[in-house]
Amino acid sequence: MTESQNKVGKKHLPTLTIATLMLMTFGNLGTSMAFSLQSANMGRIFQTLGADPTKLGFFFILPPLAGMVVQPLVGYFSDRTWLPKIGRRLPYLILGALVAIVVMALLPNAGSFGFKTSTALWFGAIAILFMDLSSNMSMQPFKMMISDMVNDSQKDMAWSWQTIWGNIGGVIANLFPYFFTAIGVANVAAQGQLPASVKWSFYVGAIILAISAAFTVWKVDEYDPETYANYHGLDEQKGEKQNVFEILKHAPKVFWTLGLVEFFSWAGFQYLWTYGTGTVASNIWHTTNAASGAFQAAGNWFGVLSAIETVTAIVWGLIISRLNNKTRKPAYTFGLIVGAAGFALLATTGSKTMSAVAFVMLGMAWVTMNAIPFTILTNALDGQHDGTYMGLFNSWICLPQIVASVASFALYPMLGNHMPHMILVSAFLFVLGGISVWAVKETSVEHGDSVR
Repeated sequence: MTESQNKVGKKHLPTLTIATLMLMTFGNLGTSMAFSLQSANMGRIFQTLGADPTKLGFFFILPPLAGMVVQPLVGYFSDRTWLPKIGRRLPYLILGALVAIVVMALLPNAGSFGFKTSTALWFGAIAILFMDLSSNMSMQPFKMMISDMVNDSQKDMAWSWQTIWGNIGGVIANLFPYFFTAIGVANVAAQGQLPASVKWSFYVGAIILAISAAFTVWKVDEYDPETYANYHGLDEQKGEKQNVFEILKHAPKVFWTLGLVEFFSWAGFQYLWTYGTGTVASNIWHTTNAASGAFQAAGNWFGVLSAIETVTAIVWGLIISRLNNKTRKPAYTFGLIVGAAGFALLATTGSKTMSAVAFVMLGMAWVTMNAIPFTILTNALDGQHDGTYMGLFNSWICLPQIVASVASFALYPMLGNHMPHMILVSAFLFVLGGISVWAVKETSVEHGDSVR
């Protein structure tokens, strides 16, 4: 039996004030803004640079691949890090934010350096890779601090607030291109270049990321090693030295069952990010020409739709912040099935209004899959290797995106090279995800449950 198993049931984290929970999660606003700018504009960026729509999946492999590498490493090494006056997780936030800020200034200029199309695409792909490496490094500390510092009774609220702040950042980020266009910033550029409206969106996003990261470092005080060990019922002097594979071998059962649900959920959203703009352009603007004003207008509308998604996620996040052990799994299933309906509607509608309704449904699904599974997982962790487990669990987010991107090379031609058909695949995946929730059995170390 491991040290962590011996200590099961002795975890006794204190109750935090709501203000503390909000401050602890606030910095996710800036990090999520970076992710939102990337996800909402990737299809637009690469198609504008001249990418073949049948090869779009290649560019979308890079971000999740980066996440699979970075987040487990950040978790593993931050479990073993302590810098006085900075903390355990925060040093990684600082480094990640600094790199992300630089890349956010470079990425939208991929077509502006005089490169030929192939070189510009490679520059954009490498910039996306580094942006995702740094964004993952910035985001992971926020997840790990909840596991480190929040007790089971407050985790639904903490995860919901983290998602709410992230969605506020997403709303702002997704509206940026639309806003800049509305105030007269150019939304059309020379062939192969990105419009100024997109460039300025990234520049302002980088500034907000810098401010939110600095605010978090200033306001959040992580538990020192002695306090951490006391609250988690661990022996600071006798902690086991295990490698990642040994730690994974002792993962709680919900780590694996939640992974199945996450697989279907994130594969579904991967196709939205890859083919969503093209679907809106095809169904509503009736164009597939990425250089046309109609396609750029569709790109702006997709940003508005993404903002609708995130506003909905904020509201729904407030509702699910009050979940408990009896309502958590039914709410999880409900959110995913609603998401399936949203994907189906988006794939088939030619109406801007109905596309907005579809994104309301997707917003409910988004906050559900970003809050509830993390509450279930962290309730089952004992504090011994929480950072490592949180990083490894990210593989259940990244792996399905990679699989979905690789599968798209065959699926997209098979489905008639028609982007709305790929969104229908997302609907099917979300139905499978909703069904899979019932394989998950919730457990709590704090309440003395067996979690293996």
